[in-house]
Amino acid sequence: MRDFACSDFHRALTRRHALKVGGLGLLGLAMPQLLRAEALAGAGKIKARAKSVIFLFQWGGPSHIDMFDMKPDAPEGIRGPHKPMSSKADGIQVSEHLPKTAQVMDKVTLIRSMHHTMNNHNSAGYYALTGHAPATDDQRLRDSLDLFPGYSSVVDKLAPLHGDLPTAISYPYVIGDGSVTPGQHASFLGKMHDPLTVLQDPNSPAFTLPELSLPEGIPFERLQARRGLQQMIDAQARMLDFSAQARGFDGYYERAMGMLQSPKLREAFNLSAEPEAVREAYGRTTYGQSCLLARRLVEAGTKFVTVYFSDVIGGQSTERGGWDTHGFNNTRMYPIVEKYHLPITEQTLPTLLNDLDQRGLLDTTLVVWMGEFGRTPNINKNVSRDHWPQCYTTLLAGGGVKRGFVYGASDKTGAYPAENPVRPDDLAATIYYALGIDPHTELMTATNRPVMISDGKPVTGIFA
Repeated sequence: MRDFACSDFHRALTRRHALKVGGLGLLGLAMPQLLRAEALAGAGKIKARAKSVIFLFQWGGPSHIDMFDMKPDAPEGIRGPHKPMSSKADGIQVSEHLPKTAQVMDKVTLIRSMHHTMNNHNSAGYYALTGHAPATDDQRLRDSLDLFPGYSSVVDKLAPLHGDLPTAISYPYVIGDGSVTPGQHASFLGKMHDPLTVLQDPNSPAFTLPELSLPEGIPFERLQARRGLQQMIDAQARMLDFSAQARGFDGYYERAMGMLQSPKLREAFNLSAEPEAVREAYGRTTYGQSCLLARRLVEAGTKFVTVYFSDVIGGQSTERGGWDTHGFNNTRMYPIVEKYHLPITEQTLPTLLNDLDQRGLLDTTLVVWMGEFGRTPNINKNVSRDHWPQCYTTLLAGGGVKRGFVYGASDKTGAYPAENPVRPDDLAATIYYALGIDPHTELMTATNRPVMISDGKPVTGIFA
């Protein structure tokens, strides 16, 4: 569906035209609608500030109070054991466990007033990945055509690449908590708009893309001939099953066939081409090499790259898992994050931002670092923190956002927004806005109901 604000009808419809034909009843429109149409017509297209997005999703919910919104003057049961340290950005402090990250804070914007009401991982995760709140806060939330597509699928629908590179790629996991978390796929947009999902470890010496490799001994021409036969079979199958989802599979397959011919894509995935020093700088971890791969992909031209920190919410291991650190089974939050989560973040985040900046890519690449919520201001009886969606921090860099800037503020305990509250809806609108996509563009659901890609407002105050 075409962008409502850019349609021929609204470009042509002005107050002068309305008066010329003598009426407020023109085509059934009243004056407020006419004025809105004229305003939209004059607004023009949104200027794209970013060419690409790297979305670093911190599954499990990192603690804002212990990283980017520290409260050293709060009571002991709130402020935590970590001390704040000054950063390269005036007035911004971070955890003492993030000294390298402190040196890149002059490149970022922190939104310290994120908030919503979803306490469960799957519902909060879906909200974070789509910018649309589910109807209920239910841990049993499942994928459904009633739910919205993820950001990358919307971008693929409205602003796709037209070469042999996929618009959107996600890896190295499909995340879930008991069940697969919704919002990672295209939903009612159809399978053809799913991101290319890679479920292999970029840190593995055997990291390859077999799904993009031709079967041994079969030339591409022969594979195309096989595809022709399959298309005839599929045409018969569609007479029996003509669902949008089935048609989507066909389009997805066609795009995959195109990728088989793409040396550019294969080279982007060739991490072995990177100097050893660069690979070591990112860290020889799954997440570290995933962040390096993200840089290579946006450098090649991919528009939306999603990197998942972990496939599970985690919380009891110093070797794997997400940020869900309640302190269950006699574990404690701080030894876990000190040994695992913070060191990985400390190695990858500043390395990625510096690498993008040095290569001239940061100005055109929006980096989003966020989880589905934060952690409670109060430390619990297990010397850990629980889920807290009422206030948390999101970090953004590049893509035209201000450098060394803080938007919004939390109260004195980090419990609730005190200034400029921002919902996930608004963050979604901001991501689309950065890419030059009207956040209020309409799409059609599986039941042919028009819906906007975002109900939020872009946080324009973060842009330079």
